[in-house]
Parts: sequence; C-alpha cells; structure tokens
Amino acid sequence: MSLFKIDDVAKACGLTKRTIRYYEEIGVMPSPQRTDGGTRLYSQDDIDYLKKVVRAKEVLGFSLQELHAYVATTDVLNEQRFDYQQTTEVKERIEKLTRMEATLDGQLQLLKQKLQSIHAVQQELEELRGRVRTGIQTLQANARESNED
Repeated sequence: MSLFKIDDVAKACGLTKRTIRYYEEIGVMPSPQRTDGGTRLYSQDDIDYLKKVVRAKEVLGFSLQELHAYVATTDVLNEQRFDYQQTTEVKERIEKLTRMEATLDGQLQLLKQKLQSIHAVQQELEELRGRVRTGIQTLQANARESNED
C-alpha cells in the first residue's frame, strides 16, 4: 500500500496543507497514521475521502458544520454496509437495509435543502437580470427619442 506525505495529498486534492491539518483538527477527516517522527502519512483512501469532502464543500456549498455532518453520515453508512455484509439472516439484512435507507434519506434531504437554496438564489438573480434588461431597454428607448428631437 502506497503512503503519501501531506504535500502530495494537498496537490492531489487541490487543498493547502493548512486546510488538511484543519480538517483533521475539527474532525472533518480522521487523523492519518504517522511515522515515528510524527510525519503524517496518508493512504489512497484518505485522498479519496478528502476529494469527497472537497466536492461536498465546493460543488454543494456545504458549510464546515454541514461538512462535518455529511462526513459523519458517510462513516455511518460505511459501518452499516459492513454490518450488512456480516449478516446472512434475511430478517436482519432487511433491518440493516432499512436503517441504511433512513440514513440515505437524511443525506438526500440535506441535498434537497441545498438545491432549494440554490434555486432561490438563481430565481433572485434571474429577476434582477430581468429588471436590468428592462432598464437597458427603457434607457435605449429614451435615448432614441431624445435623438429624434
């Protein structure tokens, strides 16, 4: 298994070393393993995890608090998936899948709220653009009338 230093991880994820350390400090990402000298060593899984966090923050516009909840839910889902795989009894599997579905419903609700906020901002901007266009047309019409006089 390949291990990477924080410089490599920062480049791969498009983050600064400071941001990676901060995410670790506030619990957005788990602490990586360290050498005897204290140097952080990251696995490819850590890099993939950070890329997921970056995507949630940048694309979905998550705040740090929302990021923390998102990551925590991801961890819960991974645990639930593992528990499901360890079970062979049908009734237990149904119960575990039902819990996973509820967890996913929570994630989807969070995304739905984000989308509603994005659509509200989009609508405000489109309305403003409409008023600006109307203003331009009015001024152009007034300017033409002034030139005709």
